[in-house]
Amino acid sequence: MKTRFFKWLLASGCGLLTACAIITVNVYFPEKAVKEAYKSLDDMLLKKGAEKGAEEKQSPTGQQPPAEEQKSPEIKPQSHLLDELPSLSLVSVAHAEDNYADNLAIELSGNDEVLKAYDEMRQRLPKLMSLFEMGAVGLTGQGLVSVRDKTKITPQDEALVKAENASRKTVVNNMAKAILKLNKQQESKAALDQVRGKAAATYAETKREEAKPGWWIQLPNGRWVQK
Repeated sequence: MKTRFFKWLLASGCGLLTACAIITVNVYFPEKAVKEAYKSLDDMLLKKGAEKGAEEKQSPTGQQPPAEEQKSPEIKPQSHLLDELPSLSLVSVAHAEDNYADNLAIELSGNDEVLKAYDEMRQRLPKLMSLFEMGAVGLTGQGLVSVRDKTKITPQDEALVKAENASRKTVVNNMAKAILKLNKQQESKAALDQVRGKAAATYAETKREEAKPGWWIQLPNGRWVQK
């Protein structure tokens, strides 16, 4: 009788531990905010960063034009009248998502590893765009670059693709860490693996939307198509 009781107690304890493990790994993932954060980072560090570099080369003093100063912090105006309306739950959620996206972008833009990755990606961007337009490479479902036609690339191009994927993995991995940090959740391997997978899928979706007509992209179902 005692043996049966102890077996039942042991089984219950194992079940409880398993349930706790599942709860621990269940991480909140704000997909929309993550997507906006990726877009903000691309705008700040990849696209506008290249434009800023070109402008500084043209300016002998190295000073930014006045128009650039006016654009600085894009603060969305909020009316105090909205605070008094009773049906603002959706508005509050939208602002919360905006704040989450901003916080993610700020967290990553202050990360030296991420800044280095974006700096390297910015330098590769012209050549990489050319490879996409040639149909030599495509965008995978994880947001990475995959060789599609080896007859159109050189060993240097293959090295570029490998380096580009390393930089993209750095961005995605740090995005996953930032999400856990903002969620005030422990950075366990299980939690990081779960969030990293979703962060990569969202990164890929962002890149698919930015892809130009004719580029090869991999859909979430694994099928390759030309956009």
